[in-house]
Amino acid sequence: MIKAGELDRRITLQRATVTRDGLNNPVETWGDHATVWAKYEPVSDGEKFRAGERASEIGARFTIRYSSQVADVSPNDRLIFAGRPYAITRVKEVGRRVALEITVVGRDDDGE
Repeated sequence: MIKAGELDRRITLQRATVTRDGLNNPVETWGDHATVWAKYEPVSDGEKFRAGERASEIGARFTIRYSSQVADVSPNDRLIFAGRPYAITRVKEVGRRVALEITVVGRDDDGE
């Protein structure tokens, strides 16, 4: 069971949709799917060097209450927390329709 006081962060789950531009090219856009309260736990962070570029990866785990609105959240979706987008890497049901545990990874580039 999740205690209400633990759900102290506001997150938005977004879903991608593909539309066509004037030249009939596919354009992916993100739209809000649900905004919910969540429990936040930092998981790990690591620094990678690629092609002379330094970037940090930020991992986190969010726990939210299960509802029909969020039951179909998957790694195809993304999560917005504190104005930053995170890729969803894993969604796990906790208990029998009690909660969802969402593991995410984000990127924090130098200079941004």
